Amino acid sequence: MRAGHLRIHTDGAARGNPGPAGAAALLYDDAGNCVAEETRYLGTATNNVAEYQAFLLGLERAERLGADSVEVVTDSELMARQWSGKYRVKNAALKPLYERARETARRIGSVEVRHVRRGENAAADAAANRAIDGAVG
Repeated sequence: MRAGHLRIHTDGAARGNPGPAGAAALLYDDAGNCVAEETRYLGTATNNVAEYQAFLLGLERAERLGADSVEVVTDSELMARQWSGKYRVKNAALKPLYERARETARRIGSVEVRHVRRGENAAADAAANRAIDGAVG
């Protein structure tokens, strides 16, 4: 299946910083249909690590679906600015995640990251929190 263009809403959540963390990516086609949902419990992690893990979940699933362009929607201003080059990735825990995302993005083709307010990303936030809830019961 060739997915063409996908919009991916991603979010990471950590209860405490660091604390129990989860990541989620919801993938939508051009008609607005959710074609995939990826969630993962991360154990203990920081919120920024959870955000990058969510980003990777979405990119990797988009690649498996055959997407050739994606728009990633995130409420992580840090991640969006690092992706655009406005901020450097200095944190040692984020560097390998960032590099893995860049590598995956190169294989996809076109990856645009757009920052939105938290309220515009509620479904991904809820999914990331469900990942934590399912693991810590």
